[in-house]
Amino acid sequence: MRHATAFPWDTDRLALADLARLAARGDLPQLHEQIRRTGGCANPIHLQGFRTLTHAPTGAVWHRYSTQHEPGHRLKVACGNRRASRCPSCARTYSADTFHLIRAGLAGDQDKGVPVAVRSHPRVFATLTAPSFGPVHNRPERGVCRCGTDHPDGSPVLGTPLDADRYDYAHAVLWNNHAPDLWRRFTIYLFRTMAKMAGLYQYEFKEQAKLSFGKVAEFQRRGAVHFHAVIRIDGPKGPGTPPPDWATVALLDAAIRAAAQRAAVPVAAAGDLPARVLRWGEQVDVRPIGAFGSGEISEQAVASYVAKYATKSAETTETVDRRILERHELDRHQLPAHTRRLIETCWDLDGLYPDWLLAHWSHMLGFRGHFSSKSPTYSTTLGALRQVRADYRAAEAHRGLRERLLAAGLPDLDALADAETLVLAHWSFAGAGNSPGESMLAASVARELHERRTTDRQELMTQLASEEDDSTWTAC
Repeated sequence: MRHATAFPWDTDRLALADLARLAARGDLPQLHEQIRRTGGCANPIHLQGFRTLTHAPTGAVWHRYSTQHEPGHRLKVACGNRRASRCPSCARTYSADTFHLIRAGLAGDQDKGVPVAVRSHPRVFATLTAPSFGPVHNRPERGVCRCGTDHPDGSPVLGTPLDADRYDYAHAVLWNNHAPDLWRRFTIYLFRTMAKMAGLYQYEFKEQAKLSFGKVAEFQRRGAVHFHAVIRIDGPKGPGTPPPDWATVALLDAAIRAAAQRAAVPVAAAGDLPARVLRWGEQVDVRPIGAFGSGEISEQAVASYVAKYATKSAETTETVDRRILERHELDRHQLPAHTRRLIETCWDLDGLYPDWLLAHWSHMLGFRGHFSSKSPTYSTTLGALRQVRADYRAAEAHRGLRERLLAAGLPDLDALADAETLVLAHWSFAGAGNSPGESMLAASVARELHERRTTDRQELMTQLASEEDDSTWTAC
């Protein structure tokens, strides 16, 4: 029996029919405004409930909001998913937050608690990669692939093994799984190595300097994760204090390379698998980041690069973007042979290493770490950026409520003591997602917001570049 295929025009026809249904309901403008407030979220959360503002001494109800007056009797809120494959709109917000977080740690931002003087601190953009698990098809800078073919960019064979039977899939999966721990050990060795190279005891190093970083994980085509990190040397109390004179980019570069060679994670033997030691690959790239565009790469380029990959998962390998609950689910997905072999290896090894949740993270090819993270003193936090946005929206809502109360002849909300106002609220989960017509509206809203933000970002970049040129001129 053949299954019917949903062609694009069938999807559009369903969406238009649903959009007509929503328009006939009579609340399409209100629905459009609600979708706009979510930023065009592709998979919004639905809430039902109410919020009542009451004058405590008299019990008078000044204002009441209820989802009974919303389209469909529900309130849509953005899902907040960082994955671009799940919700492009929310992923763009996450990417923008990551950009500002990374850039604040590079260029400084007083509003985010990072002094501008941090620009003069030694900082580099480092890339740590995975080792080789076997030769794969690639596009070398010189010559052709080992198979003798000059593969075009984007070829589906890129990153796949030349000989799948000799490729070490177990090593690849275990390496992905332990990459976060390998990074942790790298940071420990980096601290110790820098202290040794500076001729200091470790306690003396802490009294003179502090290391901070912001990093992001990226999947290569072969299915191995690697890390890009901004690493910076500050004074003993963080970015607000200048680093010592001995702290240089050259010292940081040498310490990173030495620490990458020393860091290792031992894995015990299990079943037919031998004991092994997981290490970084030989390719360690360290590039200085110069203030005012004087380095190899600019602050804007680094922040943009990190923000780009903060919303990615393992899409380059064409894996699924959801957890695989049962192994037989793989038959429902059209997966490349190499990607499927990595996922199956996760399930094969799950019984040998039950504490490492390999099957649970098989859709991530074994990787179970954070895609973006930072040290406490590097910059602001994503939570703080979200709170600023939430506070702004709350202030806007408060201002609108205050104007409505004054227009109705009620007391000024700002003039009342907190003890005189009582807020009662109750919210419950009522579902998630969009109907076909709502999805069409959400896509339109998301596209419009993206174009507007792109224009604003280009103007901001032009302004920042102008400020850097002015600063360079002043410094000269």
